[in-house]
Amino acid sequence: MPKDYYKVLGVERSASEADIKKAFRKLAHVHHPDKSNGNAEKFKEINEAYQVLSNKEKKSQYDQFGSAFENGGFNQGPFQGGGFDFSGFQNANVQGANFDFDLGDIFSSFFGGATQGRSRRRRGSDIQMDIEITLKDAAFGVAKNIKIRKQDVCQDCQGTGAKDAKSFSSCQQCKGSGQISTTILGQFRTQTICPSCQGAGQVIKEKCSNCGGVGNVWREQSLRVEIPAGIDDGQSIKLSSQGNSGPNKAPAGDLYITAHVLPDEHFERQGFDLFSEQRIPFAIATLGGEIDIHTIDGQVKLKIPSGTPSGKKFILRNKGLTKINSKNRGDQVVSIQVAVPTKLSKKQKQLIEELHHELGQESKSWW
Repeated sequence: MPKDYYKVLGVERSASEADIKKAFRKLAHVHHPDKSNGNAEKFKEINEAYQVLSNKEKKSQYDQFGSAFENGGFNQGPFQGGGFDFSGFQNANVQGANFDFDLGDIFSSFFGGATQGRSRRRRGSDIQMDIEITLKDAAFGVAKNIKIRKQDVCQDCQGTGAKDAKSFSSCQQCKGSGQISTTILGQFRTQTICPSCQGAGQVIKEKCSNCGGVGNVWREQSLRVEIPAGIDDGQSIKLSSQGNSGPNKAPAGDLYITAHVLPDEHFERQGFDLFSEQRIPFAIATLGGEIDIHTIDGQVKLKIPSGTPSGKKFILRNKGLTKINSKNRGDQVVSIQVAVPTKLSKKQKQLIEELHHELGQESKSWW
């Protein structure tokens, strides 16, 4: 019975190349014959589907001819067997019914193999930590001293994990190559990192007494971190190679520091702009005057024109936060709130009534 390759990979007919590749990798990882719970037949089936759907020409033919595709002569490659076509792979050498080639990118992505030379060593794990900063720190940037507990290179063995230089011997499983070759389905070969030596090609006969052979130890370290100006709440900075050290001199991971900007009593942040409110006396709103405004840089003078209503906004240019990777700054928007007196003396009331009477109908425009 003809197979529905889309169902085999679990994707829709409208799936993109990336979706098809992602589905294949996921299923291949589960059913690979080298795994303890692998399924060679299932692996062959999904590989067959992938060879068709990942090839634009074959996919077009399959979509057009459907069930006739398998028997329509469209899949005639060097190996014919129910549509299972190896002709798309590189480095394929036809030797009767057997094939010997390296799957490279596909299998190395989930088995850790390498296409050429010594396998790449497993790097150390990344570290994520949080740090609190003030709004002013975020505006101008700040240097912070932090303490972090992480795996660091063992000083006794310099990360080798061995007691001394004579404590190594060639790995018997991979014969010093660091890789293991595996033949799948009798047709092609993959290379994976040797599980005994983790790709090093040699094993330790006598381990370092300080680190127990892993090459690193837990240690508390102090670091100086430069927080860039303009960083937003929740953003992270990356410190390369400042994570945990890898085993046996493998590269270290990275350190990611997430900044949390504390609330500020004076300002509300929106992007690189700052928003604030300023209460002014009724008399200054009416007659005009000059007031002090609190900015992230300190106090500045702001001229208030006569007749300023409550809610009027003034923009202070370049008084906001520094923009990341730039010398430019955002603005500060000041919203004026007029403080209307609620408790007046008898004389004050009399004076306001006299003013109201003198202004007459004009007072309706501002009263």
